[in-house]
Amino acid sequence: MTKIAVAVTGASGSIYAKVLLDRLQQLKGQVDEVSVVWSDNAFTVWQHELGNEYYKTFPFTVWDKNNFYAPFASGSSSYSALIICPCSMGTLGRIASGISNDVVTRAADVMLKERRKLICVVRETPYNLIHLRNMTTITEAGGIICPATPSFYSNPATAEDIAYTVIQRVLQLAGLKTDGYKWGEPQE
Repeated sequence: MTKIAVAVTGASGSIYAKVLLDRLQQLKGQVDEVSVVWSDNAFTVWQHELGNEYYKTFPFTVWDKNNFYAPFASGSSSYSALIICPCSMGTLGRIASGISNDVVTRAADVMLKERRKLICVVRETPYNLIHLRNMTTITEAGGIICPATPSFYSNPATAEDIAYTVIQRVLQLAGLKTDGYKWGEPQE
């Protein structure tokens, strides 16, 4: 049984969250449950960048960012991964500092302490030294930093194809089997 939590923060890059949630819907044979938590600013950024409210259509359980009864906020839950996509530098900094002031940062703390998958899809450029140190801290604690840096080996044709080059890696890091381009392997 695979349960995955997804947190969407207000960093630029809503297209990454959209593609991730779309793909998780398609992988329902591999994923038994998906729970989602949104930061306040995530909706604003989504509407600005994507021009829609498509985020309301996903069939996943949505938890309020202040509802600490969300199962993935406890080590006793059976969630195997938390994917923060996109992950703002403020969220990253709070996680690196051990500040569990909402469900996103508490769930990240749980994933680290339980030695489960914490995947932070950071979306910022350029990085300053504080960002880099926070990424180092999370990596040393067992988290995975997966920058929203697309690849172009597959010759992506659309913005969603470009975003999927990152999301494919995120899903693989979460232990899921994905379709798409893999360097040096036959195409599916």
